[in-house]
Amino acid sequence: MKPTLKVAIVGSGKIAHAHASQILSLPGREIVGVCNRSPQKAKDFSARFPVKNTFTGLADLLEKAQPDVVHITTPPESHFDLAMFCIEHSCHVYVEKPFTVNTEQARRLIEAAEQKGVKLTVGHNNQFSAVARRMRELIRSGYLGGPPVHMESYYCYDVTDQKYARAFLNDKQHWVRKLPGKLFQNVISHGVARIAEFLTGDQLAVLAHGFASSYMKETAEPEIVDELRVIVSEEELRTAYFTFSSQMRPLLHQFRVYGPKNGLVLDETQATLIKLRGQKFRSYAETFIPPVLFSTQHVGNLVRNSRLLVSGGLQPNSGMKSLIDAFHRSIREDSAVPIAYEEILRTSTIMDAIIEQVNGRERQKETLSSHAR
Repeated sequence: MKPTLKVAIVGSGKIAHAHASQILSLPGREIVGVCNRSPQKAKDFSARFPVKNTFTGLADLLEKAQPDVVHITTPPESHFDLAMFCIEHSCHVYVEKPFTVNTEQARRLIEAAEQKGVKLTVGHNNQFSAVARRMRELIRSGYLGGPPVHMESYYCYDVTDQKYARAFLNDKQHWVRKLPGKLFQNVISHGVARIAEFLTGDQLAVLAHGFASSYMKETAEPEIVDELRVIVSEEELRTAYFTFSSQMRPLLHQFRVYGPKNGLVLDETQATLIKLRGQKFRSYAETFIPPVLFSTQHVGNLVRNSRLLVSGGLQPNSGMKSLIDAFHRSIREDSAVPIAYEEILRTSTIMDAIIEQVNGRERQKETLSSHAR
């Protein structure tokens, strides 16, 4: 019988509640402490979840609760300092997305973790949903007929409806506004990480175009970029498109990957995975047989999702549960982390390039506008 894994949570907001729920749903875990600068918020958290102790300082939490692993669920600008402090005190660390504000911070955390012999991961939970795991297994089994040739990742976000988005837009001091990429930096890592998982090199060319939608301009928020179109190229081996949008409909959370033989389409919202047959049927058969095959696959997705619903595997945070479990097992078994460090750095590198290009163009627009006046 393995000893209980002692977990601490830093931060007590909405995402921290999701972490606590998933941690407590897994056997052999206990939450030994929660930390928030506000004593009342920490107490409110412990009133909802069985938490042994509450703290207002990280040093106090680490000294008294002595956790094995710390989950950091605070705003991104605090991730680096908090994670580094935990690493220096020999704790394993799970950091919510985005991992850090920039690649240099990400690299320093990973180097420190390797030197200390502790493990790190990032909250890219969408990559661990049931449908994402199915896709990964198909790719590993060779369904594409070789490495990916091209990928398309779509990650949409509704700024007109979500409670979080409205709070962000109504609060001029919101922490999201302090990020270099503001809104899109806080949310695009899920979509970018899909691409980064299947890239292999370090020499990436990134071409990004970002702009504020008409909705943002009408709400007097022209500095908030909520539309992104990105091309990523890896040493002429493979390419990818990334789209982030608050305005396109339907709101896609989709990933398409094409190999030399076949392709796959993953839809995270609908929890479906569709196989794309690379070889054509002869003559009019290409017009009639594929619709039948697609229909059969959709029925299969329906049956699979029905079973997942009954078993609890279709809940909104099932990917988070799977990622947390995989990370905790890597700690207990001293095995490989669920998300490779190279992948974390690649995601951060792409995001840095996007932010640099978008912000550069925005500054150029401001300069031209001031000269025109």
